[in-house]
Formats: sequence, C-alpha cells, structure tokens
Amino acid sequence: MPQRAYVDGQYLPTADAHVPVEDRGLQFADSLYEVAAVFNGQLLDWPDHLARLRRNCAVLFIPLPQSDAALTLIAKRLIAQSRAADAILYIQVTRGTARRDHVFAPGLRPRLIMTVRRFDFRQRAAQQKRGVSVITVPDQRWGRVDIKSTGLLANVMAKQDARAQGSFEAWFTAPDGTVREGGSTSAYIVKNGTLITHPLSAHILPGIARQTLLRLAREAQIPVEERPFSLGEALGADEALLTSTTAPILPVTRIDGHDIGEGRPGPVAARLIGLVADEIARQTGWR
Repeated sequence: MPQRAYVDGQYLPTADAHVPVEDRGLQFADSLYEVAAVFNGQLLDWPDHLARLRRNCAVLFIPLPQSDAALTLIAKRLIAQSRAADAILYIQVTRGTARRDHVFAPGLRPRLIMTVRRFDFRQRAAQQKRGVSVITVPDQRWGRVDIKSTGLLANVMAKQDARAQGSFEAWFTAPDGTVREGGSTSAYIVKNGTLITHPLSAHILPGIARQTLLRLAREAQIPVEERPFSLGEALGADEALLTSTTAPILPVTRIDGHDIGEGRPGPVAARLIGLVADEIARQTGWR
C-alpha cells in the first residue's frame, strides 16, 4: 500500500495530496501539528495529543475544524487504509488560505492534514542497550516553543548539526547555561537516583512522552525534580536520557563527546525503559 494522506475531507495517496500555494502554513508557518505513535494499529496517548492540539489552536485563534470524535475517526480510518501496524500519524492544522498578508483576516477556513508513515519502533531496542550521543547548541528559537507550531527552522538546523557530528540529537542551552530540551525530544538527567528535567514553561514543549514518563516515574516512587539543570550538571550526572513520540525513551551516554556516568545506560534508565514498555503494552498490546 502507498502512504496515505487526508486533506480536507479526502483520503488519497500521499503523492497525490497537495495544498494551495497561498496556504498560510506554507507562507508563514501559521499552523500547528501533532505527531502520535501507532503501535499494533493502536494510537498511543491519543487523548493527550488531542488535548494539546485543541489547547494550542485556542492560543493561536485557529478554530479546530473537527471535533475530537471526528478527528479520532479520521485518524483510525487513515491508519486502517495504510495497513501499517506500527506507524507515525502526523496531524497539521493551518489557518487556511488567503492572499499573502501578515495580518490574518477573520473567518478563514482552517485546513486539516493527516498522514501516516510506517515506522519501525523495534530499531530503538539496540539504541536502548547502547545509548545515544547528543551535542549542545545555543537556543535560538522563538520565545513560545511551548506552542507546537510548524516554525521549526532552528530545530532543523540543530538536528542537522547533530547528524553531521554523528550524534542522535542536539540539546538546546539557554544563555545562563541551563539545558532546555532537544530539537525534537525532552531532556533529562539522573543524579543520586533522582530524575531531573526542565520545568514546563514557554521555553520547552510540554511533551506527551515527557508527561507519561514523569507520571510513570512518580507511580514507581522514583524521585522526580522539575527544575533547570546546567550543562555542567549534565556532564557530571550519573545518567541522562531523552524521550519523544518516536523515541519513545533512550539513554544518553555521551554529551558533547564526554561520557555520562560510566558511558553506558544506567539502572534508572533501564527501569524507566521497562515502565514505558509496559505502558505501551497496556494501551496497545504491543511488545
């Protein structure tokens, strides 16, 4: 089966999908997106993705064109048409199409786009065993990265730098030297058995995988601190890790070429990996 897309009421092969050249998502990145994981044909953490999409639409005054029930039906039909057991569902809502002008006119009809792409989550098993490396880069993004907009050029360049240096991810650092998050991941360190991550603010995305991990950690009585941590703290940490929809959790064993802890995945990361795997199985039946 070819990859499938949904655009404004039509299900069609992705290669045949298109939007008008003056769509504001194309012209201004005036649009929002969500990425949800599909395991065993089932959506993971779906209500949380819907809630974040609806919240972000409200912040940017973009009316979400479908109800939660309708979005769920569209997503499930598209997944079924794609015949992909394990996949990534991408959702984008643009403000709509109009003559190019920075000021948006009232009453624009928002555009809804979805695509499904097969994804091999089992590739993460090897990365979880050996860990991944990250680099750090100065945070040059706009001031509201808590809004999941498609304006991702700074993220693109950061991840390109990471790839060029043979690393999995780039972590953004603030002017005061604290670590915020990755180009498409949430960042954590572990010190003396405590999981530490940047608190929610305008400077980080409220990641769904982050939300789930912190809940699972607290339920398992793993100490959690939501506070800024410095790059120096990260380099001296016992362990480090990252999460995202596509990861979903990976140990970080090197930062800027420096080994973290013993240079291999540690016990807290291993325990959290097990908790996340159990949660995926609970929601989707996937192992």
